[in-house]
Amino acid sequence: MIRIPVKASVSYDVIIGSGVINEAGRLVKELGGAEKIMLVSDDTVYRLYGKRVRKLLSGAGFTVETFVFKHGESSKNIRTYGRLLEKALSKDLSRSDIFAALGGGVTGDLTGFAAATYKRGVRFVQFPTTLLSAVDASVGGKTAIDLRGGKNQAGAFHQPSLVLCDTDMLDTLPDDEYKSGMAEAVKSAMLCDPELFKKLERAELRDDPETLIASCVNIKRRFVAEDEFDRGSRMLLNFGHTFGHAIEAASGYTVLHGFAVAAGMAVMARSACNRGYCSDEVPARLERTLEKFGLPSGTDHTTEELLPFVAGDKKAQGGSISLVVPAEIGKCVIEKADFSAIEEWMLDGGIR
Repeated sequence: MIRIPVKASVSYDVIIGSGVINEAGRLVKELGGAEKIMLVSDDTVYRLYGKRVRKLLSGAGFTVETFVFKHGESSKNIRTYGRLLEKALSKDLSRSDIFAALGGGVTGDLTGFAAATYKRGVRFVQFPTTLLSAVDASVGGKTAIDLRGGKNQAGAFHQPSLVLCDTDMLDTLPDDEYKSGMAEAVKSAMLCDPELFKKLERAELRDDPETLIASCVNIKRRFVAEDEFDRGSRMLLNFGHTFGHAIEAASGYTVLHGFAVAAGMAVMARSACNRGYCSDEVPARLERTLEKFGLPSGTDHTTEELLPFVAGDKKAQGGSISLVVPAEIGKCVIEKADFSAIEEWMLDGGIR
């Protein structure tokens, strides 16, 4: 078991290991003050783990209410969010009670945003069940729902009080979900850990998820500690996401987040190389690594299809947008670009 402390406006531990979910009741109880827990999960994950986790929490003395929604990004919307708030209110959850997210990034984003806004803010805990959520989404306090105009357009910074990552839960992941998580692991390595990138090039790491997750969480916690509210260095964590989010939205969210981010990273690396920010080794090594994990390095969507969604990106303001550009393996920089130039960036990266 690995315990990683995260220092932010709310400090908390990320606990990673085989079977750690069995400690859920005791560890949540140690947070103190709560009598009720709203357990939030999608229908797929709840069938696998919901009753077990509910029993663990009930066994610690909590009254456990449940909210189960249809799986998929399409449920991360204002309607599901509203139903969750109404359910919490109908069950008389107080400001001292706790929301618990059991699932992947969609569940964590939805639950965290509901917790951030219910009665002006209550605590929440994360029980990630996907690799993507474990290495990235469950840590750092970014919570959000999607609007018609784009992904994560309504949200709040709201740190969890505990993240409990049971690596045994990854055993039931569909292969594409595992690949999706590996995209975020590759992103972490590209940002600031060339040694981790070499490990990803050489080994699968599927047999040692604890080490992989801990490496990525340690990277992310440093960014969160430096820039909790995403005004400076934390923006680097968006590598691949500007074009990736546009690909997701243009596909009607049929493309998994990690697959879209992988394509976004590769497009940006090729564009950076063509513009002289990095050598041709960077896109070449990145593309080989993505291919190794069964991830895409491009998209069939055109610039015409993607530009409206890039325009709605949260990082776009005042006619410009902040792009995360690779300088070398293990180092990225933030570049401001006029929005009028974004189409050229995409064309240089191989988008039609």
